[in-house]
Amino acid sequence: MSKTFRAYAPDQLLLLPPSLREWLPEDHPVYFVNDLVATLDLQPILSCYEEERGYPPYHPLLMTKLIVYGYVRGVRSSRKMQQACQEDVAFRVLAAGQAPDFRTLAAFRARHLDALQGLFTQVVALCREAGLVKLGHLSVDSTKVRAHASKHKAMSYTRMKKEEERLRADIRRWFEECDAVDAAEDALYGADKTGDELPKELADPKRRLEKIQAAKATLEAEAKARGKKEPEAKAQRNFTDPESRIMLSSDKAFIQAYSCQAAVDADSQIVVVAQVSQTAPDQGQLLPLVEQVTLEQERAPKKVSADAGYWKESDIELLEANDIEPFVAPKRIKHSQWRQMTAPRGRIPKDLSRKDRMLRKLCTQRGRAEYKKREMSAEPVFGQIKEALGFRQFLLRGHRKVQGEWSLVCMANNILKLMRSGWSPISATG
Repeated sequence: MSKTFRAYAPDQLLLLPPSLREWLPEDHPVYFVNDLVATLDLQPILSCYEEERGYPPYHPLLMTKLIVYGYVRGVRSSRKMQQACQEDVAFRVLAAGQAPDFRTLAAFRARHLDALQGLFTQVVALCREAGLVKLGHLSVDSTKVRAHASKHKAMSYTRMKKEEERLRADIRRWFEECDAVDAAEDALYGADKTGDELPKELADPKRRLEKIQAAKATLEAEAKARGKKEPEAKAQRNFTDPESRIMLSSDKAFIQAYSCQAAVDADSQIVVVAQVSQTAPDQGQLLPLVEQVTLEQERAPKKVSADAGYWKESDIELLEANDIEPFVAPKRIKHSQWRQMTAPRGRIPKDLSRKDRMLRKLCTQRGRAEYKKREMSAEPVFGQIKEALGFRQFLLRGHRKVQGEWSLVCMANNILKLMRSGWSPISATG
């Protein structure tokens, strides 16, 4: 018995919708990003195209929309963006059928990275207008993100000195061998060579020696700037991304990484400030982050929470002096220990140290509730960024560039939160 199926004709010519907006549901995220970017001030990017040169470039508004939407979708690779512009309906709608190649996309991001980073601040301002940045409670935390470099390309100062000596000896030996055959240089180098060129086997070691000497000199300069005669034996420098560092990840593995800092509004999970540090410890990072939040938002948060890694007594003292109540663990305490600790009773003894007073406050019902907000705001943001957006390694190299990339990633997080809040870019401009 025959069965009837729906008509299927892959080669059938189709009349496309008169409007690109008919290709996808009205509430698709691509339309939100399209309308949102249109409200942003792109003058720092547009001002770079004042003179006519050759074939007209892609419109900066188009390129900015593609990059922003790419980060919202977890598509950061310029090659994958190019592919998406050809195969993904949402990207094709956003690009209006155009398809910039990956070199153009990569060059645009590199050229305008600072301006793109500035869009993060503009999006935070929109979040504030939407009532998502209240600063009643600010959570500060960090996460280690892999650099675009292997830890095996790093070398310690001690090993640099040994390798430098070994390569110097090898180079001397090779030159001595060359001197021994000077009489036969025509046969050795050919008639069209002068004999001054380095042998192939010597070229790479020479370049390697130059790299090691440059890295060694940098470590020595850094040590001198800190008032030390010589770098520590374990001080390292990576040859692929010299500004990254060896750090301990959350799963207790040593990785080549950067420490990504975030100050998050605890009520909305909006990242208010995003910074990248080259140092693994968080100590000393708390106060600068709070100061930056206060400066950019023109008001200070009422409460601040952070884990024990951020504890620095002078920072806590200054926060309290500026009427910002801190909830910062003075030492690392396991979850099982928290459950065993009892809330204190009676008046606070006058002779308690700042650490003891903080520990006493965190043991109270109110203190635990406020401190726990960090686990429900900053930590989930990192989880969403790494899992939902797939951001586990930087694509760019160098501290300035990874700072720009981290800002774009945190901006993507904020855009998603803004979209789910029900706020509309059209109503904001209308």
